[in-house]
Order: sequence, then structure tokens, then C-alpha cells
Amino acid sequence: MPDSVSCSIKYGSQKIDYELFYADRKTLEIAVHPNKTIVVKAPSNSSMEAIEAKVKKRARWIKRQIRYFQQFDPRTPAKNYVGGETHLYLGKKYRLKIIPSCRNYVRLKKGYFYVETTKDCSEQIKSNMERWYKERAQHHLNALFDHCWEDFKNENVEKPNLSIKAMKKRWGSLSQNKTLSLNTELIKTPKECIEYVLFHEFCHLIEHNHGPEFYRLLDKTLPDWLKRKHKLEMSLI
Repeated sequence: MPDSVSCSIKYGSQKIDYELFYADRKTLEIAVHPNKTIVVKAPSNSSMEAIEAKVKKRARWIKRQIRYFQQFDPRTPAKNYVGGETHLYLGKKYRLKIIPSCRNYVRLKKGYFYVETTKDCSEQIKSNMERWYKERAQHHLNALFDHCWEDFKNENVEKPNLSIKAMKKRWGSLSQNKTLSLNTELIKTPKECIEYVLFHEFCHLIEHNHGPEFYRLLDKTLPDWLKRKHKLEMSLI
């Protein structure tokens, strides 16, 4: 997707900030993400006046979506990376056990993250955990990608390439060159949520916009997608 433009509108006494993307599409789409960022994707020939008018028209809905996601904020405190703190893996919580060591190593066993660390400080422990998550994401998301594609390949489209990387605002995306990107943070969410993101992006191989045909295809390929989507929205990120 091309670079975004940071924009804002006035809504009463408040300001609504959003990221604007221009794309080869026929309709304008407004999305509010779980981190409460607002993304607007507009046809490449749209005027700013038309875009702002549509954002203002949806302002009440945007604020309602933000309030919905705000209710989950207390569940996502900043991590301190200390012993006893809980961290997620595939939707389940595990406690940290910090072990002074001559190496930096993480293993998951019987409900605990055992973190061996050469430095008993939050920075080193965080680095160890992030490296472990990245390695697990590469292994597990690749496997799920191949597994889910087996159920989708009958739609007769070419299998996309997979990229797993850190993403600030999205769980997944599909580029114009058919590369499907997944957020490494997905490794913290339940398996069924990862599958939802994969099928959502697979459907974009056929239906580029979120129109009625897109949702019909999603209903066909993943009938319980709405339940999975809601569960994902409640996941920590």
C-alpha cells in the first residue's frame, strides 16, 4: 500500500485524526483499528473535500467504535518484564520466571515462560522475549498459512507470498504484488483468530474491496468469521 497522509477533521469541539491512503478502488472505506487508529482508504481521484465530507458523515460511528475499543484498555497495561508477570502465547497466559544465566534463552514449559538472562534487567528480558516471539511467529504463522491455503486453494487463485513482520496498525495486509503480510503480534492471539486474518486476506485476492461480494466469499470460506473477528478485537496487542 502507498504511503499514508496524516489528516484530521473537526467534530464539534473535538478533532478526529486519521491516516489517508489513496488506492485503485471505487469506494471510500473507513476503518477503526483496535489500537483506536483510524484509516481511510479513498479512490485515487478523490478530492480532499469529498473525503472530509464522508469522514464527517461517519464521525458519530467513528467515535462509537473508539469507545468500544477503549473498554479493553485496562486489560493491556504496559509490560515491565519482571518475574510473575503474565504474557500471551496463542491466546493463553503464561507467567515469567527469570533465571540468571550465562546465556539468553527462553522456553515455555508447564504454564511458565522460563527466561534465562545474562542481565537481570527489563531491557534484556524484553529483548529475549521479543526474539522468542519472532522465532515462534515465523514457524507457526508459516504453518498456519499453508494449512489455511489448503482450504482456500479451490477458489482458483494463485497462492500469495508470505511476509511476517512487525506492523503498527494492522493484523494483516495484501499488497498489489500479492504479498500477504502478517503482524508478528498475531502469535499472541488464539489460533482461530490467526486463521480469520489469513482467510480475510485470502478473500482480497479475489475481492479487493469490502463490498457485498467480499463478505459473501468470506461467509463461504469461513462461516464463523464474525465470532473470530470479535475475539481478535479483544486480544491484547
